[in-house]
Amino acid sequence: MPTAPRPQNTDELYQALQENDQRPYGRTRTVTAEELVDAAEQFAEPVPLIHALLELQEAYTYGSEPRKSPVVFARLLTLFDEQPDVFDERLRHMLFWRFKWVAHALRQLPEIPLASLRQWLTEMRDRYEKAGLGLQPYYGAAYQLAAHVGEDTTLAYELWAGRTRTRLSDCEACEICQRARHHLRAGDDERALRTWEPVLAGKESCQEEPARSFSYALLPLLRTGRADRARELHLAGYRGCRRNPSMSGEVGRHLEFCALTGNEARGLELLAENRNLFDEVDSPLDQLDFLTGVDVLLQRVELLGHGELPAAGYAGRTWTVAGLRAEVRSRADDLAARFDARNGTTAHTDRRKARLDRAPLLDELELTLRTRSLDDVAPAAPVAAPTGRTAATVPDSLPELILQARALEEQGHPDAQARWARLRTLVAARDYAHPDDPAVGPLVRLRADLLADEGGRAGEKDEFADAVALHEEAAALYDDAGLPGDAALARACALLAAAENSAEGADGTEAKAAALTAAHASMVRLHEETPGLAPYQEARLLRLRATTLGLRLQATRSEEHVAPVFAEVDLLHTFATRHDVVGQVSGALLLRASTYAISGDLPAAVTEIDALLDRLKAHGPAWHLPRTLGLRGRLQLGLRDAQAAYADLTEGLRRAADWPADAVDTTRLHGDLAEACMHLGRPEEALRHLTRSAEVALRRGSRFDAFCTYSNAAQLSLDLDRVEDCIALLDSLLAEPDVAAGEVDDRLVAQLRLTRARALRAGEDLKAATAEFVALAAESAGWDDDPGSHAMIAAETAVLLGESGEFGRAREAADQALAAHARAPRYEQLSNCLRELARLQAQQQGPDGLADARAFLDDAGRIADEARAAGYEAHGRSLDTALAYEHGRVNAYAGAYEDALAALEKALALLGEPGPEDDRAGEWAECVRLAGVVEGVYLERPAPALTRVDAAVSRLTALGHTEETEPLISLAARLRDEE
Repeated sequence: MPTAPRPQNTDELYQALQENDQRPYGRTRTVTAEELVDAAEQFAEPVPLIHALLELQEAYTYGSEPRKSPVVFARLLTLFDEQPDVFDERLRHMLFWRFKWVAHALRQLPEIPLASLRQWLTEMRDRYEKAGLGLQPYYGAAYQLAAHVGEDTTLAYELWAGRTRTRLSDCEACEICQRARHHLRAGDDERALRTWEPVLAGKESCQEEPARSFSYALLPLLRTGRADRARELHLAGYRGCRRNPSMSGEVGRHLEFCALTGNEARGLELLAENRNLFDEVDSPLDQLDFLTGVDVLLQRVELLGHGELPAAGYAGRTWTVAGLRAEVRSRADDLAARFDARNGTTAHTDRRKARLDRAPLLDELELTLRTRSLDDVAPAAPVAAPTGRTAATVPDSLPELILQARALEEQGHPDAQARWARLRTLVAARDYAHPDDPAVGPLVRLRADLLADEGGRAGEKDEFADAVALHEEAAALYDDAGLPGDAALARACALLAAAENSAEGADGTEAKAAALTAAHASMVRLHEETPGLAPYQEARLLRLRATTLGLRLQATRSEEHVAPVFAEVDLLHTFATRHDVVGQVSGALLLRASTYAISGDLPAAVTEIDALLDRLKAHGPAWHLPRTLGLRGRLQLGLRDAQAAYADLTEGLRRAADWPADAVDTTRLHGDLAEACMHLGRPEEALRHLTRSAEVALRRGSRFDAFCTYSNAAQLSLDLDRVEDCIALLDSLLAEPDVAAGEVDDRLVAQLRLTRARALRAGEDLKAATAEFVALAAESAGWDDDPGSHAMIAAETAVLLGESGEFGRAREAADQALAAHARAPRYEQLSNCLRELARLQAQQQGPDGLADARAFLDDAGRIADEARAAGYEAHGRSLDTALAYEHGRVNAYAGAYEDALAALEKALALLGEPGPEDDRAGEWAECVRLAGVVEGVYLERPAPALTRVDAAVSRLTALGHTEETEPLISLAARLRDEE
């Protein structure tokens, strides 16, 4: 089926060729190019057919289909031989340029005899000589063949590199890469890197560069101790080649780099992202390069004992690392052998072996903000082991294990979790036999214990509906076991979870408060109606009652809800102290401090926390210390003592390392530390804590919270100008299976994509940024509940389209933004957008674009009027003065200089003269400068312009704004020269 309507005339054909040229390389572009060649043949005109054939050869070349490229070129060469006069200078240049493409294509095919490759080079030389063209490109192709075959390249290199470049030589960036690789093969890393410097520094580039050079430079950089530079090039270079069939070899080298720097987990992630390359790369040479990189990665993962991990491979089946490695190795060995057989050397087998034999160059190199290990990829163990404390050994005896788990649970000890996890595995086994031991009790009791533990963990993850069901089922089983105290506890937990569940979905504070009030009343009745409670059970019930009222206070912040919390806390503290329930004593004190904090009495909260910390250090329980230090750190943040907060939170993290990861919420500790670091002016450290917080949340199963924190980390990295870090982090998140499957909140995913689009723009990848913004603008148009966000996204989209010169589409996007703004005003964002669009159109189109540019400014004027009527104050420049200045600039760009000067006079009048402390001095000085340029240079009235500028310099100097005078002094000197 055709991909587009068939062109009916040559104009439509040329338009279709132009549109196809904008598409990314791949099957869609290639198939369209094939159809356009068929269409061109109907016109019986050679020139349209030549253009179509050139487009098709380009699609084959950059779509990694080398077998087809020479066939198309043969048709072009025949047309040239038969009708040379129809080839104008440009077409002739393109034809002779592509001799090199054919030489490259033939090298990639092991079935093409070596003699045929040499024959083609002879043909190229003869044609170049006949046409009077320099032979440097021919010698370049001859050198590349020698390097490919594995011959001594010394002479071939000198014959090529020593010659003067011609118009048909490869671009500077590509030739630099070839020269650097020559030194690399000779074992001279330093010389190779010196040669590469113009490309690595961004001074030379082309369609394939610098991404190709980046991939080859990674290992030399590591070997010469430049790990940070290698990291930078990996992030930037991988983005330039991922999923691109014509750059599959580069992808393979990035996978190899991951394997040799302790980033095997990232390597597997990138492999999954490039799964298409297993099937879309038609070039055997590119396949060999890619598969060898894959082989290096899989070999490393298997050597580390993770051969059974899933891996992305050839379509049609699921793969493990070990299984895919065997398949890849077989195919790559065969390809290397075929090339060596064709070439009569062992070069490709030897090169492949050298890559596979290479030892890791670094044990660990943090490549991205999202650091992952192979253990993160593997199924997680039920409970993470503590790192700083030796936990008590989990007993082998089943009765002892059950009794120990219950005893630890009574204390609220973190080590109980490991026991319950072990018991859950044992009980689930088909051959489980419950011990006949009166001390242990019946199986139904153990099942209830396990359900209660599971319900508690569900509640910690805010999975309240699941928690309710689990606790209620546990209560029923405790009833069956004749344990009313345990049943009452389970029901109280279910009441709290149900209240939190209804509060989560409730509309308004009153509904949430009502749900929690009802839950508390039910708990009190349950407490009163359950006789014979053990002290630890009664203390836990009191704790749940106090917690419920604390949550109500947190929801309402109402003064009338403070006293009831303190009353319940006092009951808990008195009871726990009398019965020496140590954990609940500290729990009561923590609740009291929290209540003071919620009610706004931070000094009292700190006093309570200090007393609690002293008690915990003296009497324990020690596992309460991290949480208590975390609360003290948050209180210090509230008191604006970031240094004290940092000390407390750091100590809390250190103490948390003594306990199982699930026992202490280090997610919150890392998040609060990030905030403290920002207050202390340490954003890089804050970024590390944000990513650690997200990682912990992800491991705990809190994916929404983790993605929110990662989103904040991405934004911070962008603010820090760590653009590639930001993009790499977001690419990793957006590739997560649940994100790709649409199972994550769509607005959160949209925020991740929006940050990525902004990062792409900051990284000057305007094409990719524009595509993402356009897609987001289309999606956000349907956000009826959030028109303000659509206005913002559509406005940013419009500016990007304007930067690309697509002012028709920019106008459409701006109109969408204006329509959304009418429902949810975004005065400043819309004004900024419209003024920038006006500037861009006037700057790019001059007088021809003035009318449309002024239309944008008219819209911005209406926005300013609306803002003034609504009493809105801009956070940055005044909307009116900014608009007047932009009228001046736009008219100046379009050559309407009198209108420009009038607009700038208005802007200066609106601003008024600056004062000594006025932060508008810079804006005022810029208005004076532009007015001076328009009046003195473009209107050729230097005398009044000079008077204006000199007066401004004197005014600013007297006020101490010397920096702002520099451009004015420079302009004044120019105006004096023109007088």
